Amino acid sequence: MQPVQVFGHAKSRATRKAQRWFSERRVPVSFVDLRKRGPSPGELRRFVHRLGVEAVLDPNAPAYREKGLRYVSASRDDWIARMVADPGLLRLPLVRCGTELAVGDDEAAWARVVDAAR
Repeated sequence: MQPVQVFGHAKSRATRKAQRWFSERRVPVSFVDLRKRGPSPGELRRFVHRLGVEAVLDPNAPAYREKGLRYVSASRDDWIARMVADPGLLRLPLVRCGTELAVGDDEAAWARVVDAAR
């Protein structure tokens, strides 16, 4: 079984929920705390190209509101650069196993990730 990577914050409720969800199903999880080690541009690019900027970006995040990004029009690469610089803009958790990706609190997507892990 391939390990599932969960990118998030240790204090994020959705990240803890994802970790608990996978552990209840006995799926090995590799947790990456984005506050200790930020996301790589390549990793974010994978999520953005597959799911879109809107899925990865969290418009309810305090960092998003404080920076006034609601009115910003930018290219994918510009958004990726902003998210790498400030992981507080991301919708958490980001979950990956092989080619399966999931963003946010989405148990149906997590189930697809588990199927890919097996």
